[in-house]
Amino acid sequence: MSGSDEGEAGGRSPNTMTSAQCRAGRALIGWSVEDLAAKVGFDAALVRDFEGGLNDPPSGTIEALRSALTTGGVIFTDGGSAGVRLGRQGGDEGTRLGELNTENDR
Repeated sequence: MSGSDEGEAGGRSPNTMTSAQCRAGRALIGWSVEDLAAKVGFDAALVRDFEGGLNDPPSGTIEALRSALTTGGVIFTDGGSAGVRLGRQGGDEGTRLGELNTENDR
């Protein structure tokens, strides 16, 4: 079977992020546009344009921004409408798939 059946209701992928979620997530953890851009190695103008609705970056770009915010402590929610909330800051991403072994697969 091709494709993925892991999307959320409404056809949205669980790894998408709206521009409003990006702005709100930054605000929750006190990051500037420049802070977020530096975390992922992007130009601040890209983040500013995305948050302002001026561009539609590739999904990989949005996923990188979302990942940085998640690592910073932002939790993305979708209980009927997309949102964010503050989790613990400096969150642990866990063990990456390629690094699993019998000792850390618990």
